Amino acid sequence: MAMQFVRVITGVDEMEIWNANRNGFSFVISFESHSGPGLRGRAGFVASWRPIYQNRCAIKVGGSPFKSFSEAEEACKAVLGYLMK
Repeated sequence: MAMQFVRVITGVDEMEIWNANRNGFSFVISFESHSGPGLRGRAGFVASWRPIYQNRCAIKVGGSPFKSFSEAEEACKAVLGYLMK
């Protein structure tokens, strides 16, 4: 599944958030840390998804937080493959 994540520009430089949309689903990857700048949580890359055209909460991708962005991206691709079946 070809999905390209794009960094979301926010008013807060310390926030690291990427978004990708594919086949009616929105995927978000964010970087969180215990005490650093930006989003707070368990350290790593947290991935989530939700249907674009339904007013529903995001669902965390299993395995989050991931050690690297590429691991989170691959997990999102795997979830998309599952959702498309």
